[in-house]
Amino acid sequence: MYRQQYAFIGLLTGAAIVLGIAPIILARFIAPKKPGHSKQAPYECGLESTGEPWVQFRVQYYLYALLFVIFDVEVVFIYPWALAWKGLGPVALAEMALFIAILAVGLVYAWKRGVLEWE
Repeated sequence: MYRQQYAFIGLLTGAAIVLGIAPIILARFIAPKKPGHSKQAPYECGLESTGEPWVQFRVQYYLYALLFVIFDVEVVFIYPWALAWKGLGPVALAEMALFIAILAVGLVYAWKRGVLEWE
């Protein structure tokens, strides 16, 4: 009985690997190969690139992105809870309050450290 289940999981894993790698290999053989100067040139947003490609970004960009992701994930957890909170009871309300409090402490910490201030 267990062998059939493991065989099915192995079959699905093999299919996932084949379906992931097969298009890459197939494109290598089928895709037209006409390299040229204009095709090899860096291109971004319809404009030709100028300057060095290695530009350092300020750390604040990453911090804003990280804070956005944290609070975006928070919404992913709060939304289903908000739809079912009547049936969950007071314990679930206390747990969600604790969850929001932990994130609020993180936001206050970031605010106090000056992460949210743009120079």
